[in-house]
This record gives sequence, structure tokens and C-alpha cells, in this order.
Amino acid sequence: MAGLSNTFGIAMQNFTASPQLPDARALVDYGVRMEELGFDSLWVWDHVLLGVEPSFPIIDSLTLLTAIAARTRRIKLGTGVLVLPLRNPVVLAKQLASMDQLSDGRLLLGLASGWYKREFDAVGVPFERRGRIMDQSLEILNRLWTEDMVEGQYGEYNLRNAVMLPKPVQKPRPTLLIGGYVDRVLKRAAVVGDGWLTYFYLPESFAKSWNKIRGFAKEAGKDPDKLLNAAQLPIFIGKSRQAVEGPMMEWLTKEWDFASWSESTKESAIMGTVDECVEQLKAHLAVGVQKIIFVPYKYEMAQIEIIAQEIIPRLRR
Repeated sequence: MAGLSNTFGIAMQNFTASPQLPDARALVDYGVRMEELGFDSLWVWDHVLLGVEPSFPIIDSLTLLTAIAARTRRIKLGTGVLVLPLRNPVVLAKQLASMDQLSDGRLLLGLASGWYKREFDAVGVPFERRGRIMDQSLEILNRLWTEDMVEGQYGEYNLRNAVMLPKPVQKPRPTLLIGGYVDRVLKRAAVVGDGWLTYFYLPESFAKSWNKIRGFAKEAGKDPDKLLNAAQLPIFIGKSRQAVEGPMMEWLTKEWDFASWSESTKESAIMGTVDECVEQLKAHLAVGVQKIIFVPYKYEMAQIEIIAQEIIPRLRR
């Protein structure tokens, strides 16, 4: 599979647990360092408002990626995931096309419909309509990026002789990976998007959903072998699994959410010695995971350097 197979990205901590605040300049420096370490892609989380007690302060995903794009040359820049219904799709199409221009075609877009109702209420977007808004927004993005002139009425968006230039560098447009769990979302990933971005899945859970996605693509007349995927996986490398399991489970419990309607789970965590972690990761590659996006324990640089220098070379072999 061309495109994402045998590629390895890294997540970044653009959100923190209150009272800690994210350091915007340090995050840009982090992005530069990830390129130096050889990761192929860098992934940010996306929210406007998150949490109450505790709250989770967060740096805007697209602003941060734009700053990193200006300081780097090779590393791809991903959203894992961008909450699409929260944004005006016409304005977003312009912003993302401009980012792709600035980065010389390095944008990778993970997109999802969202789950946090308080955030939708604050922004003024009907939470119960987020799926329909997602589909409409995807169509608007696609058309503005690929058509010379767009005519169309999409609810409140009246596109009359709409010409959006410059287009993205990538042709026909940046890669669109759809995030989510339920069948209607998996079908959207297969039919409307270029594939699937998943979060903290066990290999067997990934395989079950990926087979569904391939089936939806085939039903729609698309070649399932051209679909792309990426899996976000937490990892903690140490002297043994027993030595790291306790702190890893505590971190995942305190700072991460796992949708009750999904198979996303803390049990997906990759833990143990380098040898043990490599074997666990190979199980994901064996069921068809193309791109692994590492979420290192507490984003510790020592962990990240081990991933870059000892884990990834063995997975590539």
C-alpha cells in the first residue's frame, strides 16, 4: 500500500491538564525536534473548549501546525482529529489550502464529527446535527479545492461563482482520514474520505472495523486496496511491562477519554521493554495498520528518543 504504509508519526501535547498551561513556543521547538529525529509526521489534538474540573487548556491545532510548518521542511503535519462541524467550511477550506501552500504540501487531515456537547453548545452548532453538518462540510471542502468554480446552496452557505485560489499543493487535495467508531462513520471513511484514523484500538478491534470499511468501499465501487489508515497508540518503554504498567494506566485514566460506544481502550497501550514493544506493535502492522502514530508516555523526550532510535528502525526492518 503506497502512501502511509510503514510510516511512523508522533503526537504532541498541545493540551495539558489544568493548572498546567501549554507552552506555545516550546511546542514549535518540539515539532522541529521531531523532524530532526526522523518521524515522518507530527499530530496535534483539536478542541476549542475541553473539560471543566479539571479543564484541559489547549493551543489551537491549526495555528500551531502553521507555526511548525514555517520552521520545518520535511515532516508532515496532521490533525488527529480536527472537529469539522465546529468550523465554517468555506473559511476552513481557505485556511487549510493556505496551510498546504505554506508547508509545500505536507498537510494530513484527520477529521471527525465530535463528541463533546458542551463545546458545540458554546460555539452555537447543533450537536444533534453534527453528522449531517460533517457530510455537508466535506462536500464543500472537496468542491472548493477541486473545482474551478463552485455553484451551490448548502443551508446558509450560498456559493455563487465561488472561486477559491490558490488550491492546495496536493492534488487533487490533501488526504482526508475520517475518525470515529460507529458504522455510519466507518462508511463515511470508506466512501467520502480516503480512509480511517483510529484511536487506542487493540489489533483485533482494528481488524474488525477495517474489514467493515473495506466492505463499504467495495459496495460503493471504490477499490478497498487504495484506502489509507493510521492508528494512534499510547506507548511506555521501560525495564519491564510490570515496571511501567501502573504509571501508564494512571496517566491514561486521568488525562484521556475512551468513548463507551467504541472499542477504544486503555488496554491498547504498548508497554514493556524495547523487544516487548516491538512485538506488540508488529501485531498491529500484521492486521493491516499502515501508519502508527505514537502517543509517548507523558511526552517524555527520553521515551521519544527510544521510539525514534530503537523502535522504528526495527519495525522498518
